[in-house]
Amino acid sequence: MASGSSWTPKQNKLFENALAIYDKDTPDRWHNLARAVGGKTVEEVKRHYELLVEDVRQIEAGQVPLPNYRKTGETYNNYADEERRLKGLKL
Repeated sequence: MASGSSWTPKQNKLFENALAIYDKDTPDRWHNLARAVGGKTVEEVKRHYELLVEDVRQIEAGQVPLPNYRKTGETYNNYADEERRLKGLKL
């Protein structure tokens, strides 16, 4: 597959699950991640990881606004609401 290939939701989930299994100290980590995802090269997996790390950095730096979902009853529709609820803060 070309390095600019898109990732399906299923591949993203497989990637996330594999990251939880193969940490930075795992021998042949990138090969294991590529194998777990399927249909992706080691280079594609590394690039996808780099993009994920950058996304997380931007979110943690407050550079990405969270979506403003509406609440329905006691259902919390976004992470900010859930985080405030868990911390006992008023919504």
